[in-house]
Amino acid sequence: MSAARALGGSGLATPPLVLGGNVFGWTADKATSFRVLDAFTDAGGTMVDTADVYSAWVPGHKGGESETLIGEWLRNSGKKVQVATKVGMLPGEGGEKLAPSRMAAACEASLKRLGIETIDLYFAHQDDESVPQQDVLAAFARLIDAGKVRAIGASNFSVGRLQSALEVAGREGLPRYGVLQPEYNLVSRDSFEGVLQDLCVAENIGVVPYYGLASGFLTGKYRSRDDLGQSVRGGRMGGLLEGTGAAVLRAMDTVAEETRASLAQIALAWLAAQPGVTAPIASATSVAQLNELIGAWHVVLTPDQLDRLTAAGA
Repeated sequence: MSAARALGGSGLATPPLVLGGNVFGWTADKATSFRVLDAFTDAGGTMVDTADVYSAWVPGHKGGESETLIGEWLRNSGKKVQVATKVGMLPGEGGEKLAPSRMAAACEASLKRLGIETIDLYFAHQDDESVPQQDVLAAFARLIDAGKVRAIGASNFSVGRLQSALEVAGREGLPRYGVLQPEYNLVSRDSFEGVLQDLCVAENIGVVPYYGLASGFLTGKYRSRDDLGQSVRGGRMGGLLEGTGAAVLRAMDTVAEETRASLAQIALAWLAAQPGVTAPIASATSVAQLNELIGAWHVVLTPDQLDRLTAAGA
């Protein structure tokens, strides 16, 4: 079991892996989802990340499927887990995106599906420039004051918009985003590294990156053009192979030989060692996959190994 890390200034903490809930009710059916959640919490995992929009992209789904399954598991298992969920991509009652009336209605719907009284970490799933940031933060403040939300975070925000949200919060006495959820991994670094990462470190904002395994690319599953037909995600991998992807995989192979860790474990351990990062998010569609991800907690990469991995993807 790995020690919990403080999630920035949010008041929350988690071991260096957050379980992604995007697959629940989609590529992981109910029984599988329950087994994965059981294995995660039994191993010491404490936070599951989901969103109201999961998995509205699946034919016949309307969103809320992941939250509903997590809610059923919480009721059936009697186990406790911190829930992070999101608002801002699923339109519905009250409007769309981060309209305050939409945020209020979406929060109620998420609480009902999850069967809980308080969302531990509520993210703005994407920025919404059509609503003044003061109005968005005031809407979050009402949810916090009502006991429906514990802490708030921002997902997919640019550095400028995160900076201005922090300034508005400080000036107006409103809640501040204590957590950022960006896309970030060994082969997708430009949108986070640099000024955004520096801001998170300076402002004590915990970072929980998504796509930590680059949709499976960093497991070594796609090493040539012939591998791209292996899954529905394969089509996206060609660009990674043509870019720094092949060099990153070679560096990972070397570190794997040195550490006896799997490529997935190395990718997550590298992320967990980056400045500002509290815990990467990764999802599993089987207990075997989950156990491999949990194993990343125990992988300690040397400074030299970290440097080689970082240089390969530069």
